[in-house]
Amino acid sequence: MSPTDSTVDGFRAKVVAFLDAHAARRIDTDDRPFVWGEGADDVALFEEVDRAKELAVVAADKAWRATRYDAGLGWITGPKPYGGRELTPAHERLYASLEARYDVPAGDSFMVGLGVVAPTILAHARDHVKQRYLPAMYRGDVVGCQLFSEPGAGSDLAGLQTRAERDGDVWVINGQKVWTSSAHYADIGEIICRTDPEQPKHQGLTGFVVDMQAPGVEVRPLRQMTGGASFNEVFLTDVRVPDDHRLGDVNGGWTVALTTLLNERASIGASSADGHGGLGNIGNTDRLIALLRHCGLDRDPILRQELARLYAALRVARWNNLRAVNKMKAGQPPGPELSGAKLALTDNAQAVSRFVSKVLGARLVANTGEWGTYSWSQFVLGVPGTRVAGGTDEVLRKILGEQVLGLPKEPGINTTTPFKDLPRN
Repeated sequence: MSPTDSTVDGFRAKVVAFLDAHAARRIDTDDRPFVWGEGADDVALFEEVDRAKELAVVAADKAWRATRYDAGLGWITGPKPYGGRELTPAHERLYASLEARYDVPAGDSFMVGLGVVAPTILAHARDHVKQRYLPAMYRGDVVGCQLFSEPGAGSDLAGLQTRAERDGDVWVINGQKVWTSSAHYADIGEIICRTDPEQPKHQGLTGFVVDMQAPGVEVRPLRQMTGGASFNEVFLTDVRVPDDHRLGDVNGGWTVALTTLLNERASIGASSADGHGGLGNIGNTDRLIALLRHCGLDRDPILRQELARLYAALRVARWNNLRAVNKMKAGQPPGPELSGAKLALTDNAQAVSRFVSKVLGARLVANTGEWGTYSWSQFVLGVPGTRVAGGTDEVLRKILGEQVLGLPKEPGINTTTPFKDLPRN
């Protein structure tokens, strides 16, 4: 692209020309009224596909990322030394709005890598690590995952026990991570480890970039009650990571983790700013009204009142999410309102789950082949997972209470107590 493409009009023209040359125009169905019995019957929160089909999706995502990147559209706002264009967020939003009109891969394979891991590498990695990974990540050649949660330290990230011990210019990592999305096809992972148990738990942590194909890394699918395996558990046994792949300072991993978590909540908050309170077509109240009518319960006063409350909650969530996203678009950093967006999403998901369970009754657990009924079972079974992903409800309420409402902090363990002396669950 020429320098004149940095103007919004020039950029628009080049993007449209690029998209016309590489993709077909999308037939927009989003504004069509919902009609019972038409279209997809899938309302699952987590897409349950077998690993072979999933890898085909990853391959398609990678091919489209490469095509974009090679056309100068892979990292629109990124620094030029790492493959970016150094254009404005307005250019990036313009590209996203234009691409949405075309039938292209969704790119979900890179949600964690580009939304969470890459910004942390940019902020905390050494220059040669940025040079090695950032262009490759934005081109789609390298997929990243996030290795934070552990079986004994889910929401208490500072309580993690995976350890990294220094051996000259190498760190040796041993431990277990859990609930890791995309680990089974990821090339690298951002990991936080305990490097000094003599220090208080928030101060003895260090971040690293780990090769997911390194000896000692074992990825196992984590089967959910939905029947699928959208997540993984990762075991690390004597995994050797060079010191130059360290993120930030030794024992400065808490700062690295906060960078990641802020970007994670920003990513979740941005994805929640759709027309249905972050639940996509699942939160389409036209669909819920049609379900009520189909089941002959549209005159039930209790269910009508419950649906009205649900409609209001989804609308309020949408407006709050849009406010948070517009704040970020204006260049302001993401704040605690994104915790509110995530909490509203899980509350509304649970409310939808309760509503459809009451409406459907036995049809939720017995598959009769009837359109729009048994398919809701995948949604209901997936809802508990939303209360964990991206921060548990309890942690988010604590953040909102302390940072938004100004309530006093909860009593905690003495921050000067060494990690090794803390009680274990």
